[in-house]
Amino acid sequence: MGRVALSIVGLLFSFALLAQNNEKAVDGIKLNTEKMEGMDYMPVFHGTVAAKYEWQTATGEQRFQVRNARFGITGNVLPMVAYKLEIDLSDEGTIKMLDAYTRIFPVHDLDFTIGQMRVPFTIDAHRSPHQRYFANRSFIAKQVGNVRDVGATLGYEYKEGPLPFIIQAGAFNGSGLTGQKEWHKTLNYSVKGQLLFAKGWNLTFGTQKIKPDSIRIQMYDIGMFYNNSRFHIEAEYLLKHYAHSSFNNVHAVNAFACYTIPINFFFHAMSFLVRYDSMTDHSDGKEWDDDKGRLSLTDYGRKRITGGVTLSFARKFVADIRINYEQYFYDKGSIPKPSEQNKLVIEFMTRF
Repeated sequence: MGRVALSIVGLLFSFALLAQNNEKAVDGIKLNTEKMEGMDYMPVFHGTVAAKYEWQTATGEQRFQVRNARFGITGNVLPMVAYKLEIDLSDEGTIKMLDAYTRIFPVHDLDFTIGQMRVPFTIDAHRSPHQRYFANRSFIAKQVGNVRDVGATLGYEYKEGPLPFIIQAGAFNGSGLTGQKEWHKTLNYSVKGQLLFAKGWNLTFGTQKIKPDSIRIQMYDIGMFYNNSRFHIEAEYLLKHYAHSSFNNVHAVNAFACYTIPINFFFHAMSFLVRYDSMTDHSDGKEWDDDKGRLSLTDYGRKRITGGVTLSFARKFVADIRINYEQYFYDKGSIPKPSEQNKLVIEFMTRF
């Protein structure tokens, strides 16, 4: 596995040395996208490094961790054919191939994608590590609605008119990234829609069917956010329903606010953040509790309040220091996981 990772990194750097950036620049910072291009087919090399220090105040334990070390290539081979490859060399210490897909643009604003990708569903779970507002993901993004799979999607973006919208729909294996050789009588599906009904506003809704093992799970999600140069306010709710009453419905909420001020002294900006997120008892749908004849409980229900400050060396999501404190609340009798307790987190994130 180590030799494979080194070979992939070497290949990525070789492409990078040959590449010329074909990205748009905003405030002097380049943006990476896969889109319909003109005649510039040079690949674009990009990546994210996120390293953090954590101290659990209740237990007195502490650790350093490289949370992400992502490398990727995006580009076009024709104006209507794009691609993306991305690997994480340290997803909590594990090497993972994340994205590997081809994207075709039959016409402007319409795209067809096939390969390995993040399934289009929810707001927070769809954010890459450099796009997150907090050092640690919400419960929706980490436990309840986090799905990456192999399949195909069709997306359409309507930019003109009084009500712009984006819609994505796809079919997926349902066996995750490592079970691609398995055959399936039925495929999973996911649909995500976004209404851009006013400047800065986004209303997102979606539904998704997954089948991690023998039980079908249906999820529904709705969320809204407002964003401008200073404020970002967001709220999201997810319902997870298990077929045959094999587990109680899961309810998850994520709500947060961020206020940014320019400081122009060593740092470019400072952001103040507060978040509330919660989830009820959760099962990933893969294992059974033989004594009860129902799916096993994977994560105990809990609530969390997070407060923090983000110091940005440039525009947000490029080079940030995220300082967060997380306060957890568990019901009586619940057993917290080792890493799901009150903690101070200091994360350094760099995007290139």
